[in-house]
Amino acid sequence: MEEQRLSDHLIARIVQSETDYMTDRMLAIQQRLGNPEGIELRLAGNATCYYSETMPWSSFNTVKGLRSADLEHLDSIIDFYQARGRKAHFEIIPSLVDQSLLGALTERGFYQSGFHTSMYVTPVPHIFADEDSLRIRMIESDEFESYARIHCLSTGLSYDGIPHVARNNKVLYDRPGWSFFIATIDNEPAAVGVMHVSNLIASFTFAATLPDYRRRGLQSRLLRERIHYAAQLGCELAVAQCGFLSSSHRNMEKVGMRIGYVRASWSQR
Repeated sequence: MEEQRLSDHLIARIVQSETDYMTDRMLAIQQRLGNPEGIELRLAGNATCYYSETMPWSSFNTVKGLRSADLEHLDSIIDFYQARGRKAHFEIIPSLVDQSLLGALTERGFYQSGFHTSMYVTPVPHIFADEDSLRIRMIESDEFESYARIHCLSTGLSYDGIPHVARNNKVLYDRPGWSFFIATIDNEPAAVGVMHVSNLIASFTFAATLPDYRRRGLQSRLLRERIHYAAQLGCELAVAQCGFLSSSHRNMEKVGMRIGYVRASWSQR
């Protein structure tokens, strides 16, 4: 597989892909009748601020794309969240910020609370999975309850969250760029994976496996399936996120993905 040197331009494309899929997801949820999740988005310089009234998790209440040039917007971003009773959460890309912005965050009571790894592969290879009892296919429009069950039981959410997750993902089904995959073993749903395509970049936005089916290679196969599909669509770059040196990280390396950067999470005390 040909490798491309990690450049500022490539990093910018990875960053943009993460913003593109999150913006499209939040807009789709916001456009549900009456905006029941209370979704708001705000632009501040290069940064995009995401907020949900009903979903308090950091993934739905975060700031992406912040650069040192956005220092003048920092207080208005913090005020945006404080006015809504929520603490700001920043995703910091190492090559986009300098000491002045990090110092300003510290002065305002923020601290580095974690890391997250962005992986990539370019060019996107054509790879195929072996034939066995595992089957991977696109999900149908009436299968989002099954999707949501895997999503919730794999991530620690309760059964009560299944209808909620189903509704917020079904709105993406007919939306351009989104694809949902389900893996079954002996016809039993076992794992899911999601992909968003924009500007010839495929973002692997979510994946999960039911506890009873883990350590059977399902996530590696879902990665291979999405990479193959991205190549068929003519994508030049594929991007995914994972915990540093996690099992997901190892699976991504097995299919040829490399570290783009390790971003830092900054949270308010």
